[in-house]
Amino acid sequence: MINKKFALAGIMAAMPLFAQAGLSQQQVDNFAKGTELTFAVEDNFHNGAASFIGSMRLQNNSSVALPKGKSDWQIYVHSVRKISKVNTQGIAIEHINGDLHRFVPTNEFKGLKAGESLNVEFEAGAWVASYSDFMPRAFLVSNKQKPAIFANTDTEDLTTFIAPFERDNQLYRYNEPKDQTKLATPALRFERNQSNIEVSKEDALKRIIPKPHSVDFNRGTAELDSSWQIRFAGRLKSEVAVFQEDLADYGLTLKAEADHISAGKTPTIFLKVNDALKVDGKVASESYHLEIDDDKVVITGSDNAGVFYGIQSFLALIPADAKNTVSVPNVEIEDTPRFAWRGMHYDNGRNYHGKDALFKMVEQMGRYKMNKFHWHFSEDEGWRLEIPGLPELTDIGGYRCFDLEERSCLLTQLGTGPFKSGTGNGYLSREDFVELLKFAKSRHIDIIPEIEGPGHARASIIAMEARYDRLMAEGKPEEAKTYLLSDPKDTSQYLTVQNYTDNSMNACMDSTYAFIEKVTYELQNMYREAGTRLTNLHFGGDEVGAGSWVGSPACQAMFADPNNGVAGPNDLKPYFTQRVATMFAKRGIAPGAWEDGLMYDKINPFKRDEFPNEVFTANVWDNIWEWGVADRAHRLANNGYQVILSHGTHLYFDHPYEAHPEERGYYWATRYTDTKKTFSYMPDDVYANADYTRSREPIVNLEALVGRELPKLEKPENILGIQGQVWSETIRTEDQVLRMVFPRILAVAERAWHKASWEGSKIEPKAFAKDWHTYAAALSVKELAKLERDGVNVNLPVPGAKVESGQLVANSAFPHLEIQYSTDGGQSWSEYTSPVSVSGKNAVQLRTTLNGKKFSRVTQLTL
Repeated sequence: MINKKFALAGIMAAMPLFAQAGLSQQQVDNFAKGTELTFAVEDNFHNGAASFIGSMRLQNNSSVALPKGKSDWQIYVHSVRKISKVNTQGIAIEHINGDLHRFVPTNEFKGLKAGESLNVEFEAGAWVASYSDFMPRAFLVSNKQKPAIFANTDTEDLTTFIAPFERDNQLYRYNEPKDQTKLATPALRFERNQSNIEVSKEDALKRIIPKPHSVDFNRGTAELDSSWQIRFAGRLKSEVAVFQEDLADYGLTLKAEADHISAGKTPTIFLKVNDALKVDGKVASESYHLEIDDDKVVITGSDNAGVFYGIQSFLALIPADAKNTVSVPNVEIEDTPRFAWRGMHYDNGRNYHGKDALFKMVEQMGRYKMNKFHWHFSEDEGWRLEIPGLPELTDIGGYRCFDLEERSCLLTQLGTGPFKSGTGNGYLSREDFVELLKFAKSRHIDIIPEIEGPGHARASIIAMEARYDRLMAEGKPEEAKTYLLSDPKDTSQYLTVQNYTDNSMNACMDSTYAFIEKVTYELQNMYREAGTRLTNLHFGGDEVGAGSWVGSPACQAMFADPNNGVAGPNDLKPYFTQRVATMFAKRGIAPGAWEDGLMYDKINPFKRDEFPNEVFTANVWDNIWEWGVADRAHRLANNGYQVILSHGTHLYFDHPYEAHPEERGYYWATRYTDTKKTFSYMPDDVYANADYTRSREPIVNLEALVGRELPKLEKPENILGIQGQVWSETIRTEDQVLRMVFPRILAVAERAWHKASWEGSKIEPKAFAKDWHTYAAALSVKELAKLERDGVNVNLPVPGAKVESGQLVANSAFPHLEIQYSTDGGQSWSEYTSPVSVSGKNAVQLRTTLNGKKFSRVTQLTL
């Protein structure tokens, strides 16, 4: 706490006292408005995979000159790659915290006159091969003037302030080792999309996502209109209400009454519950039978959830454009889920995207039979839920702005810029969260909140320091210390993966656990008010900075006590975990953590019997095969943890859809993850998913790559299911987050619900190709349009194309998705239906479109 403030005070004190007057507010504003700031990648091949050379160019088109020599102006930039040094004389770089850096002038600075330009070359960690690695909203500060954002960076159009990626040493990450990525081009896409499998639109309409266990289509159709009615078992009142809302999307208004009232001869949808219902000879929860006949629909569930899922399958058979009268094929379906855990994780801590994004995510999860929503509401960069009695969590932790002392907000991060009005700021009120819980409950979705700790906790730490300062000023020292998360005398030094120096809750202080208990108590109250229970609570546990706590007097005192089982820093993570797990057990809550939060080292999990919880879930994410820890799913399951497969290579939706610099997202686990890759994930055999290393070298012998025996899965019953993840470092708006999640989340729903015939120790290619193309056709023929109707911004695949004998041929990853082309630079577009002559043209642009309203990214084929 105090050390952090001393550090920031040191940064502020380092601002020179100048003989010359600083820039006035008008000069600051005019310079930022009139000067173009442009980032560029100069050389990714500079230092293997360790660092790259980048640059920041200032083109001073304003009337304001920056003076020679040391001065009081600073340019703040967001850089997720830690900048280590500047190679331009007269400019120095300072790392503030996280991604926040600033460029400052030194005595050697030559000044920057109006009309001049300045190129500042710098070296930073790793590489940059995507526009979204650079962050918007760089800003200028001078003395105590209000910050001003460089106008050309105040945008989500990254090309306005980032130079094009054109050379190999910009497009590829490194050359030692060789980056073997095949960059996405029209020709490569065409090759990957090409298939001799044809799926009719009729068959695509019949394809339910996720695929049911057993489907038998019969002759005939049921023609539904508002003259139909609903009869339901009394316990299904909530399911019926949601069903009626969904039918209204198709212009259908069906009267619903309990089943003690005779249906008569009116065409009817019957909703029933039979707890002895069998699928494949077995009774199982969440199962259903669906029978559609000309004038009758019967949906029978093994429980309420089963009925709800049967309803979703019925709705899935309705064409997207149906209105007032709906035709669905006669069919008999028996269905049951593959896994009990069918989840989606949403990182709202790093960037808040508004209330609507949350409701849209949950609504669509229900449509595709997903049932676990892991809400990551706390992080280093933000706390997104109002907690009664702790106003600083949202007053301070819910916002980022330019305040180095962090008295009014957190340090700005991730392209928010200097103002509270910037992107990523905000939080969900208690009232809105209760509403969300009710909304999720009605769709049979459990919300699993995450209180990040002990690492990734900077927002809560800073907020509780602000609370401490407030109460100390009010003369209430004991109350001030109650929920403090940091030791005022801690001299520990560490740097996390995300370049933070102060984001670890102090595991040795009782006030840390008092804070977690307070938040847990308030969460339980919200769940009870919503008419549900908090059954699972995630506490993070991952990526604790090495060196945390070693300089804390509170921890030194604990190490000196021979009776507490804590002898040194390496005992603190399991100690923290044990205290939190015990706290949750007393409240009837199952704890959850990320895999590395439950490991002593690479291969040894914490002793499971140390924790009193019957269920302790572990999200297993790190399957970077060459890192040697991708067997943790088996190790943790074999040791008694309940594992949720969350693997980065297939299930991380913050990664790009394809290897192209214009695609948004991080790419640390794999260079890209398209919908087809997620669809191909095989949860029953973790090792069967080992396809490429990070450098895109094919894996032919996984055991040889890892260099040791890979443990077998001895307790498959401890694999609860699978979960998609979206982390939001590069995702600042609702449209952006929904586009990154949809339609990939549908592939998670598919694999979590249904085991495909092509799964095994390796993919059976013919069966996979048929299944994939039918699934992809269903996306383009109906599912994408339904998502768009519901206000969900979906990603459309960029088309593939090539020229053969002067004829343009094109295709899409999703059959039946309309392709458009332009030969006049995008001024006019025509629909592509068959090969077309492009002789005499220099280039052709292509895109896919959904109903002529939504478009993919444009690709260009040079002729």
